[in-house]
Amino acid sequence: MPEMSLRNRIAVYYTIATTLLIALIFSGILFMVDRAVSTHYDGELMYEVAETISDLKIKDKYFNDLAHAAKFDDDEVNYKEKKIKQENVDIDLEFIQLVDSQGRVAKKSENLSSKALIFKPDNSNIIYFNGMVEGSMLRHVQVPLVNPDGVTKGYLIVAHSLANALTFLRDLEIIFLFSFPVIIPALFIVTRFIAGKSIQPIDDIMTTAEKISKTNLNQRIPLPHHQDELHRLSATINALLDRLQDAFQREQQFTADASHELNTPLAVVKGTLEVMISKPRAIEHYEARVKFCLLELNRMSKIIDKLLMLALYEGNKISPNIEPIILPQLIGDVVTRMESTALENNISITVSGSKNERVAADPAMLEMMLENILLNAIKYSPGSSLITIVLERKEDDITCSIQDQGIGIPEKNILKIFDRFYRVDESRNSKNGGVGVGLSLVKKLADLQQITVTVQSRPNIGTKFILTFLSA
Repeated sequence: MPEMSLRNRIAVYYTIATTLLIALIFSGILFMVDRAVSTHYDGELMYEVAETISDLKIKDKYFNDLAHAAKFDDDEVNYKEKKIKQENVDIDLEFIQLVDSQGRVAKKSENLSSKALIFKPDNSNIIYFNGMVEGSMLRHVQVPLVNPDGVTKGYLIVAHSLANALTFLRDLEIIFLFSFPVIIPALFIVTRFIAGKSIQPIDDIMTTAEKISKTNLNQRIPLPHHQDELHRLSATINALLDRLQDAFQREQQFTADASHELNTPLAVVKGTLEVMISKPRAIEHYEARVKFCLLELNRMSKIIDKLLMLALYEGNKISPNIEPIILPQLIGDVVTRMESTALENNISITVSGSKNERVAADPAMLEMMLENILLNAIKYSPGSSLITIVLERKEDDITCSIQDQGIGIPEKNILKIFDRFYRVDESRNSKNGGVGVGLSLVKKLADLQQITVTVQSRPNIGTKFILTFLSA
């Protein structure tokens, strides 16, 4: 048996619950109507009892002998029946009966004929009850007649026919019973229609989701107008699609970046090796080519490290280990490592300023930032030039400025230098001009550590990178 759709399940469950509720309500209505009818008849019976006692003049002096009191009943009961007729009341609906303490009938109304009302012995209180009298259901009230000495001398029983009430209750039951086969199917149809309208946004979500693939990850589910659970579901799925699209784009970007940046050094290494094996050469030539290939391989390794770092950053898989560090000491270590590279280009690096400033940063990330900035400065500075590093405290901030005397950056390009693979001069070859990954990495690592990076540059005069830290 195939599973029911959500629309049908909602309709079935709602119909079942509503049917049970309606049945409970109908039963409650029948019970309350029955109670109301009984209360109404009980009131009428008590009124009849009061009038009967008054009309029959059953006073204290007659309680001593109920039979003596009963001899007045012919006239009084006839008078009562005439009074009922004058008030246009159906005489057959009310019955009156006097019995002694043993239950023997002393007198009864003529409409009882050979019938007798039901007597409940051993009851010293007024009681109400229903009972069948020769096929007719009657509502009875039994009132004890007590003399001044507290002795019950007899009972007055008054009854009223329940034919009209039972007919009304039976008709009400029939109405309820036969309305169910109409109400339930109609309720199911209406509920199914409403459920269909209510879950229409879910159908829209499924339709849109089925159309989304890796070729159109930018497509999103329309948000419902009402701010309800379906709106939240749509927004949650859209947020999921945003993350999937971001992850997919990062994967594509990393693949494209790696392919783009590794293609050139691989081609160079491959070409060099092919030339080497094309014919025998001097040992010096082999040594020079092998060193050249090693340099290219080292360069490839650095590119891969930077690309992996960028990929980790963009995937939110890298977090800084912030700790207090002595900034001049860390800068000194970086300068020492970069000194050989600077000397190869006949470039000097000097450090000045405070010697004991502490900042909050990740040591490994900060070293990588400084190395990339210094490497950039060395690449674009002419021989016999100077790179100066200055540490300064400005109120609560500590700044580290790195200034070179290189070719500079045009003002229109300054805002773009932190973009991945952006090069100010595309005509420069990748060996001398870099690949455009270092400064992008610097900016992202600075953001992770809440370090502000600013750039000042003038063409043919030089460039200054300024790092602003919060003191530890």
